[in-house]
Order: sequence, then structure tokens, then C-alpha cells
Amino acid sequence: MSKLTKTPQELAKEPEEVALKEMDTSRDGLTSTEAAARLQEYGPNEIQKGKKKSRLWMFLKNFTSLMAILLWVGGIIAIVAGMPELGIAIWCVNVINGVFSYWQEFAAQKATDSLMKMLPTYVHVRRDGKLVQIETTELVPGDVFALQAGDAISADAMLIEASSMQVDQSALTGESVPESKNVKYDPGEGQFAESNLIYAGTTVGAGTGLAVAMATGMNTEFGKIASLTQGQTKTDGPLQKELNRLTQQLSIIAIGIGMAFFILAVVFVHYPMAKAFIFALGMIVAFIPEGLLPTVTLSLAQGVQRMAKKHALVKDLSSVETLGETTVICSDKTGTLTQNQMTVNHIWLPHKEYGVTGQGFVANGDIKYRGHKVKLDQHPELKLLLEISALDNDTRVQQADDGTPKLLGTPTEAAMIIMAEKAGLDADELGKEMVRVKELTFDSDRKRMTTINKLPDGGLRICVKGSLGDMLTQCTTILDKDGVRPIVDNDIDRASRAERDYAESGLRTLAVAYRDVPASEVPESLDSWDIKTVEQNLTLVGQAAMADPARPEIFAAVKECHEANIRIIMVTGDSPVVASNVAAQIGIVSSNKARVITGSELAAMSDEDLKSAFKDELIFARVAPEQKYKIVSTLQSMGEIVASTGDGVNDAPALKKADIGVAMGVTGTDVAKDAADMILTDDNFASIVAAIEEGRTVYNNIQKFLMYILNSNVAEAIPSVLFLFSRGLIPLPLTVMQILTIDLGTDMLPALGLGAELAEPGIMQVPPRSRNEHILTKNVLWRAFAWYGMIGAAVSTLGYFFVNMMHGWPSVALAGSGNIYVEATTMTLAAVVFTQMANVMNCRTRNASVFSIGIWKNSKINVGIFAEFLLLLALMYVPVLQDVFETGALGWQEWIFLACIPIPVFLIEELRKKIVRDHSRKPQI
Repeated sequence: MSKLTKTPQELAKEPEEVALKEMDTSRDGLTSTEAAARLQEYGPNEIQKGKKKSRLWMFLKNFTSLMAILLWVGGIIAIVAGMPELGIAIWCVNVINGVFSYWQEFAAQKATDSLMKMLPTYVHVRRDGKLVQIETTELVPGDVFALQAGDAISADAMLIEASSMQVDQSALTGESVPESKNVKYDPGEGQFAESNLIYAGTTVGAGTGLAVAMATGMNTEFGKIASLTQGQTKTDGPLQKELNRLTQQLSIIAIGIGMAFFILAVVFVHYPMAKAFIFALGMIVAFIPEGLLPTVTLSLAQGVQRMAKKHALVKDLSSVETLGETTVICSDKTGTLTQNQMTVNHIWLPHKEYGVTGQGFVANGDIKYRGHKVKLDQHPELKLLLEISALDNDTRVQQADDGTPKLLGTPTEAAMIIMAEKAGLDADELGKEMVRVKELTFDSDRKRMTTINKLPDGGLRICVKGSLGDMLTQCTTILDKDGVRPIVDNDIDRASRAERDYAESGLRTLAVAYRDVPASEVPESLDSWDIKTVEQNLTLVGQAAMADPARPEIFAAVKECHEANIRIIMVTGDSPVVASNVAAQIGIVSSNKARVITGSELAAMSDEDLKSAFKDELIFARVAPEQKYKIVSTLQSMGEIVASTGDGVNDAPALKKADIGVAMGVTGTDVAKDAADMILTDDNFASIVAAIEEGRTVYNNIQKFLMYILNSNVAEAIPSVLFLFSRGLIPLPLTVMQILTIDLGTDMLPALGLGAELAEPGIMQVPPRSRNEHILTKNVLWRAFAWYGMIGAAVSTLGYFFVNMMHGWPSVALAGSGNIYVEATTMTLAAVVFTQMANVMNCRTRNASVFSIGIWKNSKINVGIFAEFLLLLALMYVPVLQDVFETGALGWQEWIFLACIPIPVFLIEELRKKIVRDHSRKPQI
């Protein structure tokens, strides 16, 4: 096959024989030999995945972060300075950090890959003149393939046969109303609207057809958008930027303190240069939070696991925290905010109005009149409307293996079928009683569909459904309580007013009409009966008003977003009226008077106009793919952190551009899933809100960890400051190895437990943090250094002097060597550890009482406290460790002193938190 000289859109305008000749094929399809040659030429029919980074690169990147590099350098310095044990210990921490981070990220990616679904697995094509089943990857340009209701379309193609075909193109256009397709070319309105072209990634909603493939794989419209998406690169998220900044801050603090201690040790204490350097190095390493990376990874991993249980699968660990900073959610409507299950809830007849209960594609309700369930034999006009709705219908609803309804057709027709079933009618049985003899398919020009069914007496019933405005022009009579009579202007006004009232409530209406043809007037052949002949002199029966119901949990989720100062913006391909009313009903906007910007209006707006429009409540309707991208980009330029939802190919660029792209796991396309950072396994907006809560929790946990680690640094530093400023009169209360024991040993496990802390009460009642706010805030520094740290410093210093008092101080000088000095430094170490036991509990909440979240609820912290106690015992009583860390056994008096530390420290902080809560009007967490 030679290279095409025309695009599929250009070929669609040509007669069938011209198009087939250009594609070098025929109605009988290709031969197997020719198909194999074209497969070699064009490649497999698949969307190529973006090039993934190698596992080796993923592994090594965990050892090259700023924090990791700082630890590598610190280990080298320790070894050069004659402290190999210290250097090896630091390197071991780095290795554990990197392996742990890689494994969690690898496991998350593996889970995501298992979720991804490829394009349709099989397709029926004509090869060698026969209809055979092949894998969709083997489909090539020129193949002729068959389609039926429920099939996913695997290539861009031109129809050469079509019967009552309707295609759901929402994956490309965002429009929830299916497009009618036939073999006659009509350009339609907008992109992808050609009547005889079908596109990869869309689905046949109703009817059957035969099509010739014109483009496959990356050459399809689906593939072109995928290519655009893969060309974009993601920048570092807020968390990664914050960690980089935090590493720089802590590095400056640590090096600054180390230099100061080095100078003071030389000047005041007259330490030799080498000894002063080792002393300063110990302080530098002490102020580097070695457990930061594993805590961050653990926090993210725990968040991922909790989110997975809430139907949100995160592809990249750092995306968890980014979710927590979200300020705006750009959400599609159909299937995310709503159930994507069109449901009839009102039936309008010229003289009566009925209510319909139940929701979804299950006959779980009734038709009621004035609150009472109707009996069809007492409501003949209603029965006629239901029969017409069931007969003039190509959709069926089946039960899937898991018991959920499986739709074979369009949501609108499914709603009409379920409506009839709620009154006890069976569409299949009705079809047997009144067999269909002819069909005039729906098209966008006349906005009607008609079937002709044979009545038991030999006559025919013409059943018509469609838009009211177009139906009224074909109606000459109307059915009311007194029977059929001529339609008058008042009837038209009442029907139109009912339609408007329903539309203002967010309901879509479908009018139903009919005409009976007596047996004596039925011709032998209906070939001459065309649209003009059939759809005239109709009798209007009534209207069915339907809506895609909101998800039951959406109302609470939207309210929670408002309380959390997270803005929701609906971005949909649906009509402005429906979008406005749905947004108002579920609480996204305060009323249905909120401004609605259509795609055409958006295209004419400048960036400044759009920014100005965002100051007020806003809804976007009838938007094109590139416009979703524009919306997200504009919000980001305004400083917002944007989460954007989507399921179709058209959503992929916006998903990639957003800070957090959220794809639908049930209805989402591969391209959307690949572009997204998170996949909802239940397609539910409420799952996004739950994920945001987890994201906020992760960020809070990182700050809690940082606060806990830093406060022990003060307890370590103050005794050393006393040593320096006393010019050595107060011997060093903590040795360098004991300081590192706290940072690399006793503090680590309880600190990791903070990374697994659950959400605090009220976490979704405060605004997202400002982008100018950093992890290391003034509040964190104040509480770590000036509050927790000073308490720990006071307690540990008191412990040091307590031991010396028991051995004669102040009558004798403070011990600077020997067993008493070892006992005193061990006591200082133990006092820091016991203070930290209380502080890890204190750090579990900011200002809420720990009792309110369950004092023993975090098992990881409980285990961490027990483990650090056992480690402390080992340091005191295991001879080998005593020699390495310069520790010794303590007496019973010291143990009583230590036992009295945790409870008072814990209760003092509980008192502070209560004072803050009592004097603050803002929600506290």
C-alpha cells in the first residue's frame, strides 16, 4: 500500500469506491499476506508507552539526593578523622534509606502496571474473504472490520455499512451524548463529528457496522494526543522541592554549629585541632536528621497503602504529599461527580405527571402518581408511552458476572428501558408481540429515532422518540385523558414550559410520539417509507425527564472540600444548562446562576480575562481537549496547586500538566492512566477527597518527625555548650559517640513511627498550606528548640549533675574521667532517651490532645519506645557496647530519677495544648 495522499477526514468526503481504492482494499478486506506486509510497514496497532527510566536509574537516584550526598560526605570525613565505626554507621543508614525508598516506589509502580488495561484485545476482521478474530495489535490500515453494540473501536476508520449505529465519543470529545453514525458523509459540528468516521478509543453504543481502518496505533487521533502527552515532562513536586530546601537549611545549620563548636573548642577549651575537629564533626552529624529519608518514604508508603484501601492508586510516592497541598480540583462531571447511570425520574403527560423512584440501570423503583404506585391498566396513556419507549429502543441492560448492570447501548436508551421495567414491562417480550419491521435511525439533524412495529391485528405502529422541539413540528394531534385530539398552541406551550422547567432542574427530556397505521393501509413493501413519509401526522404522548444522578457520597465530599478551602471547578463536555444545575445541586457553586463559560467563549478569552473570571464561581461546559489544558495552566500561573480529573484521551494533556492528574480506573483510557499521577479504582470524586486528607497527613507527619529529631539536638548541644563556655570546668556531659547513639539508634524507631501516624481530627477543616510556607517553619523551630528541646536539655543536664551530687559534688570537682564520669555521661544519655519517650507522644499532635486520638493507638511508636528502651539497656550492660560507646551501669537511685521523667514532660505539653485550644478561635490540629 502506497502512502496515503489524503487524510481520513478528506477521504470521508469521497464515495466509498474511491476511498477503498485509495486504501488499496475492498469490502472483502485484505489477504493475510498483504496484512502481514502492512503490519511490517505500519507497526502494531498499539499506543506506545512513554519511555520508562531503567530500574538501575530508579535505584541509583535514591542515593544521589542532597541528603544522601551529605551523608556520604559525612561518612568519608568520619573515616578520615579516625572514626571508622561512625563513618560505616552513617553509610549503612544511607544504604538502608535508598533500598527502602526504591522498594516502595517499585512496588507502587508494579501495582499500577497490573491495573493498566490495553486497547480492546480482539477485533473481527475480513481476511481472505472470511470474517476472523485477531488481536487488535494486528489490525492494519485497509483492514475491514465488523462492529456491534458494546465493542471498543480499535482504529480510526470509515464506515461502509451502518445500522442504527451510535458511538460514545466522550473519551475524545467529553460529550456524554452518543453520536449517530452512518455511511453518508456529514461534517457535523465540532471536531470528530463526521457522520461516517469512527475513532480509536471510542465505543459502539448501539447498532452494528462495517468499517475500513484508515489509521492505526500512534497515527490515530488517540495516538496523536498520546504522543503530545508523552512529550511533556513533569517537574519536581512541592514535597521534593521542600526536601531539597530543607536539606540545604539543615546543612547550613549543621555546618554552622559544627564550625562554631570547632572554634569554641580550640579557643575556650584549648583542644588540639584534631580532637576539636572530631568533636565538631559529631555535632554536625548530630544535627543532620539521618532518618528523614526513611521517614518520608515510610509516610508516603503508608499513605499509599491507606489510599489504596480508599480506591485511590498512586503511581509515584511523592504525589501523595502533593495531593495534600491541592488548592483546586478541576473535575469532570459524568461518572466522577455523577454515577454515569442516566435515570428517568419524571414522566410528563398532557394531563398528568408521574414520579419515578429508584436510580441507576436497575429496576429498583416504581412509577407513582400522587405518591401511589400505579397500575398500568388504570393508566392507558402511561402504558402507551412506556411501550413506545421500550419498542423504539436498541439498548439492553444485562447482568455482569459480578452482578452489576452491563450496558449494551446508550445510557439514554437504557434509562427508557429501565423506566418501562419499573412498571412491569419486558422489552424483549414486547418486541416479540409487536415485531419490528423497519427502523429509521437517529441522526443529529432531525434529532429523532423511529421504529415501525407490527401490531397483532396486522396494522403498524410508528414509534418515535426525540427532542421535543423537533418532535412538535411533526405532531398534528395529542393524546390526553379524553383520547386523541388536534394539538393546539396551548398544548405546545405547556409541553415546552414543562421541558424548560425540567432543564432548569438539570433534567434532560425525551419526547415520545406515535402513529398507528390500519392493516388495510399497510403496503406490501415498506421500502418506499422514508423519514418524510413516516414521521408525519404524529400524536404526542408525553415526555420522559431524566438525569445522571449524583453519587450519594458526593455531597459530603464537596462540603468537606469547602471546609478545607479547596475549590472545585467543573470542567465538562456537557451542556451549560445541565452542568450549571448539577453543580448547584451538589454544592459546587452556590446557585445555578453561577457563570458558565463555554468552549467557544473560552477560546475567545485572553489569559488575563480568564484569570479575572476565576475570581468568581465558575463552570466550564462544552470544552475541547486543549482548553482543559489551558484552564489548568492558567490556574497554575495564579499560584494554585491543581488536581485535574479525566478518563478520556482528550483529558491526557491536562492530566499531565496538572500538579496531580487523576485518571478513572474503570472508564479511563490507557492514555489517561499513563498521563495521570493517581488512578481511582472506583471513579469516585469522594476518593480524591480521601486522598487529599492522606496527603495532608503525610506532610504533617514529616513535620512531626522533624520536630522530634530536632528537639533531641538541643538536649545534645546544651551540655556541650556548658562544657565550652565553662572552658572545660564542666566536663563534656555527652561524648561524641553517645550523641550519635541517640541520632542513629535510640531516636530512629520512635521517629519512624511518627511517619505512620493517622490523620488528626480537624485536618480537613483548615486551608491548604501556603506555597510560601516550608516544612521547617517558625512554629516547628520554636517547639523543637525553645520548648521540647529546652525541656530535654534541662532534664538531661539535671541528670548529669544528679550523678555527680551523689558522689560529693559540689564539695568535690565534677568528675572528668573514671567510673563516675562514665556513670554521669550514661545518665545524661539515658535522661535524653527518657525525655524523648515522652516527646514522641507529644509530637503525635500539634495542638489536639493525644488522648483524643488514642494514646496507645500507634503501634509503631509503642514498639519504637520499647525498642529504644532495650537498646539503652544493652548500651548500659553489654560489655562490648560499653567499651565502644563509653557507657556504664546505673544504680537504683538513677533509675528512679529516670522513671520520673516521661509522665511530667508529657503532662506539661498536654497543658500547653489545652491552653492553645482554649484561646484560639481557629480550628486546631
